[in-house]
Amino acid sequence: MKKIFRQIHLWLSIPFGLIISILCLSGGVLVFENEITEWLRHDLYYVKQVKATPLPVGELAERVAATLPDSVSVTGISISSDPARAYKVNLSKPRRASVYIDPYTGEIKGKYERVPFFTTMFKLHRWLLDSMKPDGNIFWGKMIVGVSTLMFVFVLISGMMVWIPRTAKALKNSLKISVSKGWRRFWYDLHIAGGLYAFIFLLAMSLTGLTWSFGWYRTGFYKVFGVETNSNTAQSHSGHGGNSRTKEKRQHSPYASWQKVYEQLETLNPGYKQITISNGTANVLFNRFGNQRASDRYHFNPRNGEITETTLYKESDKSGKIRGWIYSVHVGSWGGMFTRILSFIAALIGGTLPLTGYYLWIRKKTARSARKRKR
Repeated sequence: MKKIFRQIHLWLSIPFGLIISILCLSGGVLVFENEITEWLRHDLYYVKQVKATPLPVGELAERVAATLPDSVSVTGISISSDPARAYKVNLSKPRRASVYIDPYTGEIKGKYERVPFFTTMFKLHRWLLDSMKPDGNIFWGKMIVGVSTLMFVFVLISGMMVWIPRTAKALKNSLKISVSKGWRRFWYDLHIAGGLYAFIFLLAMSLTGLTWSFGWYRTGFYKVFGVETNSNTAQSHSGHGGNSRTKEKRQHSPYASWQKVYEQLETLNPGYKQITISNGTANVLFNRFGNQRASDRYHFNPRNGEITETTLYKESDKSGKIRGWIYSVHVGSWGGMFTRILSFIAALIGGTLPLTGYYLWIRKKTARSARKRKR
């Protein structure tokens, strides 16, 4: 049986190995994107001086709105529990657009722009730098990434089946990485032991990553957890149109009640991580393990700020919970910084596994050819 798994492991690794390395290494780079971006642009994300009292949330939204063209509107504002962080003001377009504002001075610090390097790494990781065809033709980059990830699942499982040791001594030896017995032994140990240590993380990242590649897989994945999916499941909330918001602004400020809502939610939720308020809804995110997108949701009357409905995370629908868990497991954030570091290391190891495998395979074929020539 091991011979069959060895053949599966080898002949799936050879054609898909390089792509798997690219996906793992680019994914590893993205693990700490936020921290690196904030370090590079510390002045955008943090205020110069923390003062006693920030300006009202509605006033800050108004200041940003006054600088926008008629076709763009403020759709929400995110407030961190860290008093040194600038507020993030979300815009209706383009997608995921936002600006940062100093809550103490009202200074608009600048707009969010993804670092070009990370944009490239993201496109490489998701689509191999390909892009969706406007005419609806096959999205080859996405297809190749999906197929390669699926093959990686079989490579990992077959590799584990090949690895299963027969004796306790063999088990002990397979867990070590020797650095004093030559390069060939080092690469062999790194392939075996590294693959073993990273197996669970790599398998989890692969299985969750496939939900972004294939609709049939996503449907099946959700069904395992008792959830039926539909075309609207993955859609995000969209902002109001610029014209309707402009008319509303002429009648009254749509942000007038936001400060009252923020004060209520801050009181109700001690220990919150972030509060995001938009027109009629608000979300409260907490510092906790597990689903890093888990939040409590509130509806309020935009006229007077009265909270009319509360939906706690534990009461929310399963589909939203699963989406959050898929993301948290895929990026390794479910256990905080510790699991993110482990996921980063696992991704780096995953990137080396095909390369060490190629090296060992070529060395083996070269040795066989040499023996044949001697005969």
